Amino acid sequence: MKVVSVPYYIGRPMKDFQVPGPARVLMPELPDGDIEYDPSWTAGPGEAAQKRMAILCDELASVVADVDPEVVYAGDCLSVIGVLAGLQRRGINPTLYWFDAHGDFHTWETTESNFLGGMPLAMIAGRGEQTIVEATGMTPLAEDQIVLVDARDLDPGEDTAVAESGVSIVSVEDVANSKARPGPVYVHVDVDVVDPADLPAVNYPSPGGPSALQVRAAVQNLAESGRVVAASVSSWNPQLRGSDRAAATTRSIMDVFLRS
Repeated sequence: MKVVSVPYYIGRPMKDFQVPGPARVLMPELPDGDIEYDPSWTAGPGEAAQKRMAILCDELASVVADVDPEVVYAGDCLSVIGVLAGLQRRGINPTLYWFDAHGDFHTWETTESNFLGGMPLAMIAGRGEQTIVEATGMTPLAEDQIVLVDARDLDPGEDTAVAESGVSIVSVEDVANSKARPGPVYVHVDVDVVDPADLPAVNYPSPGGPSALQVRAAVQNLAESGRVVAASVSSWNPQLRGSDRAAATTRSIMDVFLRS
């Protein structure tokens, strides 16, 4: 698989974002604006970041639509919208396996932080904020096409939304020991799914998770189905202590795809 690097976190460029090479680096021209995260953001004040992410995801969709297959290294989970849009432009509508310590299933009605990074899986399911989805032309996935893996740290309101949705909620062990869903499969790994003792330098660590080896086993089981059409990583923070170790551990997980 080929590597595409998307060195941005919620529309903000990331420094020292190192990915396996050779990699195609996406750095499109983005509009100016206040892109620093501010806890006071609401649907209106977050508009600059949404516009930047919409352009970035549309650019990513164009790359994924043209080259088969891809491993995408990105700074946040919003990039998954771009990957899915690109797959759909090729006529592929996959089952999405979403490995994450968090649900990312907030809408403006449930969020207390107004953080866009807590919303992408809800966006993909057609819930809540749809600016980035609509900009890429992505068709929301049916909720029964989404498998949320681990998700041990859900916020109030978000937990109810996930439980009442059609999203399947499974453990890493479940994925490692069962066959992949029929049809094309897209694997997304937010590295904070791994216990921070194994993979440090993440923005929102959640102790008590699976080891890196356990996550790798689950990912490898999906890869061995021969039906993975794309894979992506929402990465560690290069500015935090332990980032070199986090990068190496991530590579050990994603090598399942990179060596193919």
